[in-house]
Amino acid sequence: MDGRLADALRQHPCYNEEAHKKFARMHLPVAPRCNIQCNYCNRRYDCSNESRPGVTSSVLTPYEASEKVGAVKERIPELSVVAIAGPGDPLANDETFAALELVHGKYPGIALCLSTNGLNLPGYADKLYELGVRFVTVTMNAFDPDVSSKIYEFVIWDGKKLKGKEAAERLLTNQLEGIGRCIALGMLVKVNIVLIPGINDTHIPDLVNAVKKLGVYIVNILPLIPVEGTKFSDMRAPTPEERKRLMDVCSKDVRMMRHCRQCRADAIGLLDKDRSDEFVRVGACGSGCGPMNVRSDGVVGNSVRVAVASDNGATVNGGFGNTKAFRMYLVSGDAVTEDRIVHVKEHGGVYGDAHTKNINDRIISLKDADVVVVKEIGPRPMNELRASGKYVHVSGGDVNDAVRNAVRMRRDL
Repeated sequence: MDGRLADALRQHPCYNEEAHKKFARMHLPVAPRCNIQCNYCNRRYDCSNESRPGVTSSVLTPYEASEKVGAVKERIPELSVVAIAGPGDPLANDETFAALELVHGKYPGIALCLSTNGLNLPGYADKLYELGVRFVTVTMNAFDPDVSSKIYEFVIWDGKKLKGKEAAERLLTNQLEGIGRCIALGMLVKVNIVLIPGINDTHIPDLVNAVKKLGVYIVNILPLIPVEGTKFSDMRAPTPEERKRLMDVCSKDVRMMRHCRQCRADAIGLLDKDRSDEFVRVGACGSGCGPMNVRSDGVVGNSVRVAVASDNGATVNGGFGNTKAFRMYLVSGDAVTEDRIVHVKEHGGVYGDAHTKNINDRIISLKDADVVVVKEIGPRPMNELRASGKYVHVSGGDVNDAVRNAVRMRRDL
């Protein structure tokens, strides 16, 4: 381990238990899309009343995220680590790499960290290293595909939805390859394991032994959080005693993380004192921005046309490929007018010709828009919209805030 990495490790609150009461971390929620479906995961946007992985109060653009780092650093000088941990999988989102590049360029003294399911890790390990990432966490819940197939509903790989043992084998292969590549490059790897009673509890010691042989630095055994709306919602969480016994057994093979708080995707501050609520409205402006009233009292001057994926006019609640309508707003100065509703056709299917036609028709229907605001969007339509000169803003929550942020971000580019 070189000196710079050793210094970063001494200040990493997750990888070093002695650091977690002295140094703060910050999670950037720039990655909403995911390429697998875990049976225990329900990603939540615009959510402030839950504290667990996969939830966030907002989804930020890379530029917003990098500006927010500066605002947080001013108020929390002990900030030592900036991480991307969702709310989806970072390596399934192009915005992850843009955010890492911006943060690394502006704040070279801050350590960069990333959490992933590992599916895309083999192809991106070298790129992460080039962008300054030195800490990678992989959530790996089984070493046996028969066990793993009970935990994951599906895996999206190479444009195909894999299920059952086929999905489990692909995920495991990529996780092992990706972890090995990260370690070979000189990164420190942490493996997160969700302890699911009756599914993988007796299998975890074998998994820990396997990742130890790969050279994993530390292992974190997390208790299952039964979440409403998931296949595992009715399963019980392990008791603290069960988790401790398992960690004690596995600590004979590798060091254990015993101070995890199962942080949100937008967590900020010390592990024991999250301060993300203080920064909910801190974005590219670098300070608390009040809401902009969306009203219909006339527009003057040149207008920016903003198409928002929303079926109710109150929240951004539609993805580019599944929303049934876009609401078009005209923005001029501080005045915002809802102009019309653009209904789009549904062709069905998520692959092949139907999928292509679905994307093309939606792009054509938004030909007059300067900005497109959606809750989520795939890389293909994202690239095509950008190629046509449109600014794409990924956001959840209030339409007022989304329209305001999108126009400001486009203006500041």
